[in-house]
Amino acid sequence: MARIHPTAVIEDGAEIAAGVSIGPFSVIGAKVSLAEGVEIKSHVVVTGNTSIGPDTVIFSFSVVGEIPQDLKYHGEDTRLEIGARNRIREHVTINPGTEGGGGITSIGDDCLLMAGVHVAHDCRVGNRVILVNNVGLAGHVQVDDDVIIGGISGVHQWVRIGKGAIIGGLSKVEKDVIPYGMVQGKAGSLVGLNLIGLKRRGLDRTDINALREAYVRLANEGGTFRERAEALSQEAANEYVSAIAAFILSDSDRSFLTPE
Repeated sequence: MARIHPTAVIEDGAEIAAGVSIGPFSVIGAKVSLAEGVEIKSHVVVTGNTSIGPDTVIFSFSVVGEIPQDLKYHGEDTRLEIGARNRIREHVTINPGTEGGGGITSIGDDCLLMAGVHVAHDCRVGNRVILVNNVGLAGHVQVDDDVIIGGISGVHQWVRIGKGAIIGGLSKVEKDVIPYGMVQGKAGSLVGLNLIGLKRRGLDRTDINALREAYVRLANEGGTFRERAEALSQEAANEYVSAIAAFILSDSDRSFLTPE
């Protein structure tokens, strides 16, 4: 049975599963779906065509599913999908998609969005992503699994951040980031690999050495960045190196941060 505080406002049509908890003065819109075990703290707004997966917790003063901050949005029926076991901390804002961007914003499972994070329209955020305090994702950003973005960092529209990458705090990211890359600095320079993250995930020395060699080749060999990636793709026998090459060679609306 759901536990709903008497001061909460639940609009007709909202789907509230068993075991949901909704705190004082929170507002749940008519098109919202809350799966089993979701916890909504006090003073939270969840609105729009929004679904939230099991055991996700949303903390006070967050606004989830409100219309995009995009002047091209004209009320079209778009969606926000949030997966399971996420922790969405205080003052987070997450907007649904737009018709021009595919109509959906999505967040995977087991993510941590710390206080003050903004996820704009049409973003796609993977699993086990950590967005530290006051990170801002502009529209259409893609963040793959296991990424960490440090506090007060901003990511430009259409940028892709590859799996396992880490962005240092106070970074400005205007170009795509390769999988397992490490970015830091006000201008968002690619300065190496996320070695600490790779070790935490249990990669063995053979894989890490293969990634190091690939990074050196991307940084130092002749030709364009894409040509270097093509050479890696043709020669790579390691799955992690192949993932980097495939990421670089796939379609993108932005250019890449290249190794320094």
